[in-house]
Amino acid sequence: MSESIISGPRVAVVTGASRGAGKGIALALGESGATVYVTGRSRQSSDSPYGGTIAETAALVDEAGGKGVAVAVDHSDDEAVAELFARIGHDHGRLDILVNNAAQVVNAPPPGRFWEQPLEAADLITVGLRSHYVASFHAAPLLIANGRGLIVNTGHYGAVAYHVGPAYGAQKAGSDKMAADMAKELRPHNVAAVSVWMGGLDTERVRAHFAALPAEARPTSRRESPQFTGRVIAALYASDDLMRLSGRALIGAELGAHLGITDIDGGAPLSLRYTLGGPPELHPSLY
Repeated sequence: MSESIISGPRVAVVTGASRGAGKGIALALGESGATVYVTGRSRQSSDSPYGGTIAETAALVDEAGGKGVAVAVDHSDDEAVAELFARIGHDHGRLDILVNNAAQVVNAPPPGRFWEQPLEAADLITVGLRSHYVASFHAAPLLIANGRGLIVNTGHYGAVAYHVGPAYGAQKAGSDKMAADMAKELRPHNVAAVSVWMGGLDTERVRAHFAALPAEARPTSRRESPQFTGRVIAALYASDDLMRLSGRALIGAELGAHLGITDIDGGAPLSLRYTLGGPPELHPSLY
């Protein structure tokens, strides 16, 4: 296994980590002993119908064996994002891993086609695509200073298959291409960028949705824990395959199998490549 050129605990940032995927990823990185900066807007459980706060996630990172640092950040505020990374630069002078997961999702949108839903659904492209770019912009110098680094955009099969709606698909497809292009420019500095596609997750939002369904309509299939993606990210960073895989959109279940990573229950999530599609091959100009 390769190690960060600078010794000491890894330093990571997970955006949008009050709950859901970001919370699970932060917890898993904490299990690897990392110092994890946990960002989000939720300071009180009442800030979201699904509960969760950045302080709660940071405390779970501590319990897992890492060091959690809760930082309230609205990722639509470029100045606040710049201040976050300036603080990390001051405290550590470097960064190992950035996980771009922040997203602004309209809570419980009514059923219907995109023109029948609130226009705010398009905010996912601002906080969820543009915010990934802004965070990566500020993180890049710190990752380069580390001598080894990784940017991860949390992705989904919605990049190639219909899921939720056009704004969601555009955000996920854009995140994949953004990672590929950033990887091209970061490669000379030994910094990788990838998109990791998550499967159906067991999150607070999903549980609430299922609980509202009639008992006979509730899915019973196994779902990925949010921690699984974090375990995969930690293993990828430590892997000798890091730069070889840079630039790619990677299905988390397949990457986990390649790296020998299992979910928290010891099981192996299944790839949905043959039902929902897989990432396209990179154009030669991106290698």
